Amino acid sequence: MTAERSFLNRPASIAAARRFVADIVDPIAPDLTEAVVLMLSELATNCVRYEHSDFSVRVEATREQIRVEVHDEGTGAPIMRSPEPHEASGRGLQIVNAFARSWGVSELPGVPGKTVWFTVAPVQLTSGK
Repeated sequence: MTAERSFLNRPASIAAARRFVADIVDPIAPDLTEAVVLMLSELATNCVRYEHSDFSVRVEATREQIRVEVHDEGTGAPIMRSPEPHEASGRGLQIVNAFARSWGVSELPGVPGKTVWFTVAPVQLTSGK
């Protein structure tokens, strides 16, 4: 199954994006839903908080693999930070890196912004990364 939806640059869109992804992933891989929604939430939050951009979410979900892409039109580059324990934010890409099988950033010539994507597989949870 493949689905895509666009969201406005507002905090309420983060929760809407989480519901959108959960509705797709849960019937296919309920054991992965929580992790996938957490990673999506981190990427969507980055769009709203740092890029101040509307964003779109694309999900390709099969029993073998789930791929989530978050596209925004911001000019910033995603940076994996190592925040101090007292810092309230800055762990989003660390979370994605910890739970995803793979992840990356794609840019298309002539298309503003970038796409941050990640993949997970149902067998990850039983056999490890």
